[in-house]
Amino acid sequence: MKNRPSLKKIILHLCCLLILSGGTEAYSQQRKSEKQTLTTPHKSDNQNFRIMFYNVENLFDTYDDPHKNDNEFLPDGPMRWTPARYYKHLRKTAQVINTIGEWESPAICGLCEIENDTVLVHLLNRTPLKEQHYSYCITTGSDARGINIALLYQRDKFRHLGHSSIRINFTNKKKRSRDILHVWGEVINRERLDIFVCHFPSRSGGEKESEQDRVDAAKLVRKLCDSLYKINSNANIIVMGDFNDNPYDKSIQMLIKGANKKHSLINLFGDPDKLNFGGSHKFRNEWSQLDQIMISRNWNKYLRKDSPQIFAQSFLLTPQNNRGEQTPLRKYGGKFYKGGYSDHLPVVADFLLPIPY
Repeated sequence: MKNRPSLKKIILHLCCLLILSGGTEAYSQQRKSEKQTLTTPHKSDNQNFRIMFYNVENLFDTYDDPHKNDNEFLPDGPMRWTPARYYKHLRKTAQVINTIGEWESPAICGLCEIENDTVLVHLLNRTPLKEQHYSYCITTGSDARGINIALLYQRDKFRHLGHSSIRINFTNKKKRSRDILHVWGEVINRERLDIFVCHFPSRSGGEKESEQDRVDAAKLVRKLCDSLYKINSNANIIVMGDFNDNPYDKSIQMLIKGANKKHSLINLFGDPDKLNFGGSHKFRNEWSQLDQIMISRNWNKYLRKDSPQIFAQSFLLTPQNNRGEQTPLRKYGGKFYKGGYSDHLPVVADFLLPIPY
C-alpha cells in the first residue's frame, strides 16, 4: 500500500494548479486581445489629419518690391510697417497655427494675404514654427499689391508631388488678382489628395458690381475639379480659402455643384445652423462665412464627425462690449495699428486616415 501524500504536499499541489490555471486564463485573454486588435480597428490604427485655412491679414515684409504696389506696408509708409511690427505679426501667426494644432501642428495649413517667399521663410524659421519642420508652396499671382496664397504641409503626413499657380481668366480683361494654388500629393494611406487654395476677388466697388469676378474664379476651380474627376471618378479633393462670398452666394453654389451629382463638393461650412460661431469675418457688425472648406464625396468618408469648426478662441477676439458683441482682434483698424491677429478667424477640420500595414 502506497503512502498517502502529506497535507503539505496536497496544499502545494493545489497552489500550483491555481497558478497554472490563472496563467492559462491570462494567456487566453492576451491571445483574445491580440486577435481583436487585428480584426477590430482602434483609434491607434488611424492618423489624425488636421487641415486649416487662415487669412492672416496683410502679412507683408518690410522691403520695397519695385514691381508691386506694396508702399503702404513699408517702415515709412502710411501703415508704419516697421520690422518690430512685422516680426510681432509673424509670431502671432505662428501662435495661431500652433494653438490650432494642440498636441501636434496641423498637417495642412492654407494661408492667404502672404506677400512672398521671404515672409514664409521667416515664418517657418524665425518663430516657434521652426520646430514643426513645415515645407511650403506659394503662388506667383498678378495681384497689384503683390499678395499671394500659400500652403504649409508636414512632410511626414503629406508627400508633395507637385504644385502649380493657376491664373484666372476674368471676363473683365483688365482685372488682376491672386492665382489659384493647386497642390497634389500623397497622404499616409497612399491615396492621392488634390488641394486647391483660393483667395477670390474682393467685394471692392460693391458686392453686385464685383460678383462676376468671383464667378469667373469659381468657374475655373470647378473646371479644375472636373478635370480631376475625368481621370478618377473617386478623386480626393479639398478646396479651401477666403472666397469673399457666403455659402449661399452665386459663386459658391456654382463651385460646389458638379454636372454629375456624384462630383458635387460638400461645403463643411455651408450650413449656418451647424456652425459653432457667428462667422469667420465681421463687417459693419454683421458676421459672414467668407472662409470655407469644401471636400469631395470620396474624401468625406474620412471626415471626423463634428470636427469642422471656426476657430474662435478668446485671444483672437476683442473683449465683449456692453451688448455682448465681439469682433476678430485685427492687426489694423483703417490705418490705426491695433497689434492683433487678423480680421478673419481660421477654419479647421479633422480627418481620420487609416494607417497601412
